[in-house]
Amino acid sequence: NLSKRRADRTRAWERVSTKYKEGDEVQGIVQRKIKGGLLVDVEGVNVFLPASQVNLRRTADVGDFINDVVRARIIKIDGERMNIVVSRRKLLEEERQKAKELLLTDIKEGQVRRGSVKNIADFGVFVDLGGIDGLLHITDMSWGRINHPSEMVKMDQEIEVVVLRVDQDRERIALGLKQKTASPWDGIETRYPVASKHIGEVVNIMSYGAFVKL
Repeated sequence: NLSKRRADRTRAWERVSTKYKEGDEVQGIVQRKIKGGLLVDVEGVNVFLPASQVNLRRTADVGDFINDVVRARIIKIDGERMNIVVSRRKLLEEERQKAKELLLTDIKEGQVRRGSVKNIADFGVFVDLGGIDGLLHITDMSWGRINHPSEMVKMDQEIEVVVLRVDQDRERIALGLKQKTASPWDGIETRYPVASKHIGEVVNIMSYGAFVKL
């Protein structure tokens, strides 16, 4: 009945509010979507997870998290209103920072790393290496000519890249895709000796001549 449910809620609140303090990590199951965010059941107590604190990047529909088990950091406990506010984003940011610090101590030029495409711009692609984004410039994507990075990769695609340069002070990493294969210029004198004849494809015509792909 109603009085029993109220008593159960009070006991659950006393248990949880005594067990945890602000700053602690908690785990719970997302119950439902409400105005401004989600309600998460943490050991019998419904705590509030604001929409802005659900993920690192803005989530189109936080309702997608319903019935998921989530971990979060307690950011506010209001004893008078029996209300707890938590942040999953804060926990993810902390873990990402630790991963970034670990990555920067481990990453070296020449390594092959797996990453996920997080942003595509005209000049190149930002690849999440697991804690920090590296830049894959368009000129390092292909030995051939491409007009836009989207010709080769798409958002959230997992790719293998070569670490070209690491700037520890500025936390910048330059990546390459074409460096995974040998340059077509290697051994060019043997494959295309002077005076030999070959069939090619005209790829560009300028006022001063034409570019032919062999």
